[in-house]
Amino acid sequence: MNRNAAGSPAGHETPSRVDGQRGVLTFPRTVYRDDHEMFRETARRFVERECKPRQQEWDAAGRVDRETWLKAGREGLLCMSLPEEYGGAGGDFGHSAVLTEEFAYAGVVGPAFSLQTDIVAPYILRNGSGEQKRRWLPGCASGEVILAIAMSEPGAGSDLKAIRTTAIRDGDEYVINGAKTFISSGLNSDLVVVVAKTDPTAGAKGVSLVLVETDRPGFRRGRKLDKMGQRAADTAELFFDDVRVPVSNLLGEEGKGFAYLMQELAQERFIIAVGAAARAEAMLFETIAYTKQRQVFGQRLFDFQNTRFKLSEIKARVTAMRMMVDQYLAQHMQRRLTLEEAAIVKLHTTEELSRCLDELLQLHGGYGYMMEYEIARAFVDTRVMRIYGGTSEVMKELISRNL
Repeated sequence: MNRNAAGSPAGHETPSRVDGQRGVLTFPRTVYRDDHEMFRETARRFVERECKPRQQEWDAAGRVDRETWLKAGREGLLCMSLPEEYGGAGGDFGHSAVLTEEFAYAGVVGPAFSLQTDIVAPYILRNGSGEQKRRWLPGCASGEVILAIAMSEPGAGSDLKAIRTTAIRDGDEYVINGAKTFISSGLNSDLVVVVAKTDPTAGAKGVSLVLVETDRPGFRRGRKLDKMGQRAADTAELFFDDVRVPVSNLLGEEGKGFAYLMQELAQERFIIAVGAAARAEAMLFETIAYTKQRQVFGQRLFDFQNTRFKLSEIKARVTAMRMMVDQYLAQHMQRRLTLEEAAIVKLHTTEELSRCLDELLQLHGGYGYMMEYEIARAFVDTRVMRIYGGTSEVMKELISRNL
C-alpha cells in the first residue's frame, strides 16, 4: 500500500462507486489513489464471495463465524494501516474508508472489521507499550485476535465520566469490577479495552484504559442483545467480577483514559459517516431501479412526476453527503480532522440517511415494509447510526461549543 500523502495524483479521477457501476452519481472522486482503488477490487470480491452468501446464516446466529475473520486477515482486510512490523500493510485511512464503502454498497452487516481496524486497534498502536503492540497487534491483523472496547454501561452511555466500572490497583495487579452493555464484538472478542476508573474520586481524570483477555477468571459474557437491526453484528453484555490483570495491561498512563478516548473518537465518528453516505447511494440506486419496473395505474411508478422529483431531490442530498465526506476524508487521511468536524459530518450524514431512507422506503409502498427487500433491511440496520459513536444530540452539543 502506498504510504505517501493522501489524495490522488494530479489529473487522476476515480468515478463514484455508484456512478462507475450503476450510473447514479455523476461527479468524479479525486480523494482516492490508484492503490486505494486496487484495494477496492480486493474488498469487493471478498464481500461478494465470503460475506453476502452468509448474511442469513449470520443473522440467525447473531454473530459472524471466526473463519470469516481469518479469511479477512489472510486477504489483508484487517488493520490495513498498521505498520508492517506489527502485521499490517502500512496503508492509511483511505483503505479503511474503501472497505467500509464496499460493505455499505453491498448491504452486508455483521463483520466488525471497522471496529477492529479503525476504532480499537488504534488505541493499542498509539498508546500501547512496545511489548503490548508486539504481543497483540499481529493477531489483530491476522484475524486470530478479535478486539472489543467496553465503554457503555447500563447507567452511562454518551456520558463517559459517569462510568462506574473500577480497576483498583492491588500490588502488581488491577482488580476490575463492573458491568458493560451494548458491546460490539462482545461475543467474539478475545481482548477487550475496558474503560474503567482507577481513581473513582477523580472524575474524568480517574479514567484509565485496561486490556483484559476474555479467558481471565471473573470475566463473563452476558446475553446476546436482541436488536431491531444489525442482527448479525454480535452485541452483548460483559461482566467483570474481581477480574485480575497485571499492571502491565494498563494501556498508556493511569488517569489518561479520557484524553485517549477523545483523541480517537473523531475517527470512530467519521467512519460511521463514510458508511452512511455509501449506504444512501446504494439505496437511491435500488429505489430508482424498483420504480422503473413497478407498475401503478397502468404505468411505471418512475413515470409519475412526483416520483422523479422525489428521487431528484434525494440524489441532490446524497451528492451533498458524498462531497462532504470526501472533503473531510482528504483531511483525515492527513490526520487533520477535528472533533468538531467529525461531529458535523456524522450528524449531517446520519440524519440525512435516515430521512432519505424513510422517503425511499415510502416509494416501495407495502413492499418496503417487507424484510426481504433491501430497503427494509437498510431502514432498520442504519437507524443505530444516529445513536452509536455518540448520539445526534451529543454531536449538536459538541458543535454548539464553537458557535
